[in-house]
Amino acid sequence: MKMILLRKFRFLILMVFLVACSMHIMIDLLPKLERQGAGGCSCSHAPSEEPRGWAEQGWPDKHTLRILQDFSNEPGASNVSSRSLEKGTAAGDKAPGFGRPEVYGQRAGDRKRQIIQDAAAVGKNAPAEGSRLAALYEHPLYKRSLPTLTDEDTLFNVNTDIRFDPKAAEQEWNGEGNPEEFSPTGELTADSYPNWLRFHIGINRYELYSRHNPVIDALLKDLVNQRITSVAMKSGGTQLKLIMTFQNYGQALFKPMKQTREQETPPDFFYFSDFERHNAEIAAFHLDKILDFRRVPPVAGRLVNMTKEIRDVTRDKKLWRTFFISPANNVCFYGECSYYCSTEHALCGKPDQIEGSLAAFLPDLALAKRKTWRNPWRRSYHKRKKAEWEVDPDYCEEVKQTPPYDSGTRLLDIMDMTIFDFLMGNMDRHHYETFEKFGNETFIIHLDNGRGFGKHSHDEKSILVPLTQCCRVRKSTHSRLQLLAKEEYKLSTLVAESLLRDRLSPVLIQPHLDAMDRRLRQVLQVVAECIEKEGHSDVVEDDLQGSQWTEQSGPRMR
Repeated sequence: MKMILLRKFRFLILMVFLVACSMHIMIDLLPKLERQGAGGCSCSHAPSEEPRGWAEQGWPDKHTLRILQDFSNEPGASNVSSRSLEKGTAAGDKAPGFGRPEVYGQRAGDRKRQIIQDAAAVGKNAPAEGSRLAALYEHPLYKRSLPTLTDEDTLFNVNTDIRFDPKAAEQEWNGEGNPEEFSPTGELTADSYPNWLRFHIGINRYELYSRHNPVIDALLKDLVNQRITSVAMKSGGTQLKLIMTFQNYGQALFKPMKQTREQETPPDFFYFSDFERHNAEIAAFHLDKILDFRRVPPVAGRLVNMTKEIRDVTRDKKLWRTFFISPANNVCFYGECSYYCSTEHALCGKPDQIEGSLAAFLPDLALAKRKTWRNPWRRSYHKRKKAEWEVDPDYCEEVKQTPPYDSGTRLLDIMDMTIFDFLMGNMDRHHYETFEKFGNETFIIHLDNGRGFGKHSHDEKSILVPLTQCCRVRKSTHSRLQLLAKEEYKLSTLVAESLLRDRLSPVLIQPHLDAMDRRLRQVLQVVAECIEKEGHSDVVEDDLQGSQWTEQSGPRMR
């Protein structure tokens, strides 16, 4: 009897195993079976047309995949590092112009409203005579030179740390071979590297990029025009973000549009459950540059074809399976993430075009390690609990006794970041990063700005608490803020002019631009109150004389 029961048990286990194997095989074969449906879909149909042959191409053929970095140990980081170069064939398509695109399938009324918006933005914010932005960059405050750079001050040494060989990659990144790009020894010169690599090479102890670096403008165009060869979901994070790889082997982080320009964050939303906005990432890059921080990696807006540039090129099965056609005949997908990744919160195109921001990757972590720091003024990220700094008015005194804030320039960097976040209304700054090579004497990288520009009708004063508690600010920062408060260098006008260069212009509506001017006056008022209370020399750190990066010129502890 026992032998019979044992045999039945073994048979049952075998059957369960066979059923499980059959289900896995069917799941893997499902995309190929779908290929037998109706054929031919470019998904460039009008919204009223029936999408044809949704799965005609089925699952893409497998090829060598790019090894992706696991970013789960980088909390909240919006910009991630690129990995080793991917081998594969990719034709060098001619890139379209850098002008503003027309949304395919967009209704005439939508286009008319968009044109009216553009004209209103330009009319209100365009400089009266010439470019105010160009005039700003001619001001002495924007012409300060850096100390002489040594090998210890640059992130990479060309031809020793960095080598890029298109022959080894079996493909040229610019689509045409120019013999003049090679040195007499037959090696490539640094000037012939792709723009994303030239951006990486230019990073140093003091800045992500120089003020008038033409590589940055070229990189912004690449983010918009380069052909997308593969797409994968970024691991970790609360909302959906995609890692996009281009034909020149560059990579960028794509944040799709979730809200219209006019929508504000609902008043009942907590800061940690707010949407991440693609236009906030774009505007943050331009604002950071105008403030002369230059600590945000280059970001550009792009109109993406969800079918041809995401679904058809992804090797991520989890992402691929979330695509569907909505009742309105629009292409939609939702991916996988902690928040807002469901059919109810799907991202839908018009009919398959979607806006998004593309942030250039920083160098690979294997080449340039970055250290993640907990922001001392991090919020509690809890519905009821408060952070220590919210209940202790003397909290800054404790911070100033803690490395790395007890010497060097780190505390002043926190003040810069505080002002930057307040101007945007960004409450989501729980961590920040620095390059390990430069130790504690380097700048803070301003990553992950998607929760800025959520409310133009409300100024979140708690963002300024680090400044009100510490009463410390760089003289260069204070002087530039005073300059940007003047009518001839009005911050909102400069940001609007800078954003006109982006393909998705207008990036911000006028109320958000006006809010920046209002918040700038509040920052200057806080600094003025600190000076009145503690004296100018104890509040404003003079970094305009000599090097600001030596420990001797760091914050004076009082």
